[in-house]
Amino acid sequence: MDTALWIVQGLLAALFLATGLTKLTQPRAKMAAGPMPWAADVSDARFRTIGLLEVAGAIGVILPAALGIAPTLSALAAVGLVLTMVGAVATHVRLGETSRLAVPLLVLALALVVAVERFGPHAL
Repeated sequence: MDTALWIVQGLLAALFLATGLTKLTQPRAKMAAGPMPWAADVSDARFRTIGLLEVAGAIGVILPAALGIAPTLSALAAVGLVLTMVGAVATHVRLGETSRLAVPLLVLALALVVAVERFGPHAL
């Protein structure tokens, strides 16, 4: 189970690193006109903050556990990613984008598994 957990953590880290860096490096208006229509409803500062939190979560879900330095931080980072995805699901529901819920719900479930397992039976 520990190997599967590390694989899920790696997938979460890669996903959130990519999406976070996109939010940090691409113009909000460009993203709002394309793959992130919700970005039209937030300020540039909020858009960048979400990106920064995603990058921090990506780093946090891997590094502390991998280095063995305060590994509980990896579980806390997973909780932060769960909260991020709860916000994403709520945003899609609010905007009536129910057809876009599958991926955020899957990512939320994966982050929740990591949080539960790293706080519980597979704590480092």
